[in-house]
Amino acid sequence: MAPLPYVTTPGNIDKALLNIKTAATPQNVNQDFVKTILKIPGGSGNQMAAFLRKVGFIRPDGSPSDIYTRFRNDASAGRAAAEALKIGYAPLAVRNEYWYALPDEKLRGLIVEETGSAKDASTVGMILACIKAIRKHANFDAAAEPEIAVAPVQAVPAPKPYTDPPQLPPPGAQTVGLRLGYNINLNLPATSDIAVFNAIFKSLRENLLKATDEN
Repeated sequence: MAPLPYVTTPGNIDKALLNIKTAATPQNVNQDFVKTILKIPGGSGNQMAAFLRKVGFIRPDGSPSDIYTRFRNDASAGRAAAEALKIGYAPLAVRNEYWYALPDEKLRGLIVEETGSAKDASTVGMILACIKAIRKHANFDAAAEPEIAVAPVQAVPAPKPYTDPPQLPPPGAQTVGLRLGYNINLNLPATSDIAVFNAIFKSLRENLLKATDEN
């Protein structure tokens, strides 16, 4: 069994939370701040300072907690209030993980079970009312902070070994080709008959053309 936090005037919780959102964040959330700025006077103001500490809005040294500052931001207020409930009423989570979603009668029964109080005890009703006062500001389904997607690192192929580019001939340069030629030495007979020469050259021409066709 464990004691659960409460104040005797649960209606002041909603008033305190609304004023936390509008008032500037102090260096220290003391009783003077609660009574003057949060407008919870008298003995109720004394109770409220202790209650806010038990549910995580105030650090043990009296300074505003991260829950306090995030509750002032509308974008994160619901998540901060849900965390405050889970801190202040953590013993209930041991009995039912989703205790905060229970209807009033079942939640009352869980409080009776945890505190050992009588079902009709005034403290049970005040604890239930305090839970409901914070729960109206809470959002247990609030999405978590978005994560920044990081693209996977792709392997970069190793550079190819450097090779000198092919050398091109300068403009206007002539390219060198392979050419084959025949040198034929003829021993011509000592004669003045032109017909002999014609016969020799004719035979030579015919044999050369025949060799070329065969190749």
